[in-house]
Amino acid sequence: MQYADFLQNTGENFMIYKEFLITADPFNADLLSGILWELDITGLSEEVNCLKVFSSSISQIDIETILSNLVKNNMLRSFNVEENFIEEKNWNEEWEKSREVIQISNRIIIKPTFKEYIAKPGEIVLTIDPKMSFGTGEHQTTKMVLRLLENSIKPGMTVLDVGSGTGILAIAAVKLGAVSVIANDIDEWCYKNSIENSELNATAGKIDFRICTINEIKEDNFDIIIANIQKTILIEICNDIKARIKSGGILILSGLLYVDEEDILHIYNTAGFSKIETLQMEEWIAIVFKCQ
Repeated sequence: MQYADFLQNTGENFMIYKEFLITADPFNADLLSGILWELDITGLSEEVNCLKVFSSSISQIDIETILSNLVKNNMLRSFNVEENFIEEKNWNEEWEKSREVIQISNRIIIKPTFKEYIAKPGEIVLTIDPKMSFGTGEHQTTKMVLRLLENSIKPGMTVLDVGSGTGILAIAAVKLGAVSVIANDIDEWCYKNSIENSELNATAGKIDFRICTINEIKEDNFDIIIANIQKTILIEICNDIKARIKSGGILILSGLLYVDEEDILHIYNTAGFSKIETLQMEEWIAIVFKCQ
C-alpha cells in the first residue's frame, strides 16, 4: 500500500464502503494514486497490476473523469474502472499492517508509533501517524520536499509550511534546525493530526499550527516557505507566498507532475522567483526557488 493507505474509521473502526478496481496502460501506481487522492477517497491499496480505491461517497464517473484527463495529456493510453460494494472490515488493523519504517535520506527516517526503530548516530527520526491527513512520507512529493528541505535549511531559520497535512514537513523543519515554524491547513482533521504528531516528536513548542488560508497569515519575512499541494492552488497563492517570504528566501514547491513545471515556472518567475533546481521522482517533481 502507498500514498496515505488508510481508511476513515468510525467509532468502532468499521464502515461500509465501495471498492473501485482500476487498471491502466501504462500502469504507474504512483502517478495514479497521486491523482486519485485529489478525489474524496478514504483509502487506496496497490496490487500487482491494479489499484484498489475505497470510498463511501464518490462514483465510478468521478474516477473515470479524472483519469480521462490523463489520457488527454498523453500520460495514459487507456484505463478501466470496476465498482464493487464491500462488507465491513477493520481498517485500522489493515492499515497498521501496511505501514513500514521509511528511510528518506541518510539522516531522515519516518516511522509510525507502532513500529520499533533504533536511531543510528546523526539520524533524525520523524514519528508520524497520519490518520486522515496526507503526509505519510511514502509518496514521492513528500520524500523530495524532505530531501530538499534537508539541503536548504540552516539553524535559526523561520519556516512557513503551507497546506501542512500531517505536519510532517513542519516537524522535520524544526528537527533540522528551524527556530520557529508556522504551519497552516484548512482542514480540521489535518489540524488535529498535526498537533498530535508534533507532540509525538517533542516539537510542539516551536510549531504554530493554524486552521486558515495563507492570506490570513499576518507574519512575513520567512527564510523558507514550503508548499506540497496541488498545482492549481500553487498558482492561486503565488502572490501570497511572495508577500510572506524574505528577499533571498528559499521556496520549495511540490505536489506537481513534470508536465506542470512550465506553467509553474512561468507564474513564479513572473512574480520574482528564480529556479535553483528541480528534483524528479517518477512523474512527480519538486522545485526550489530563490526569491529575488
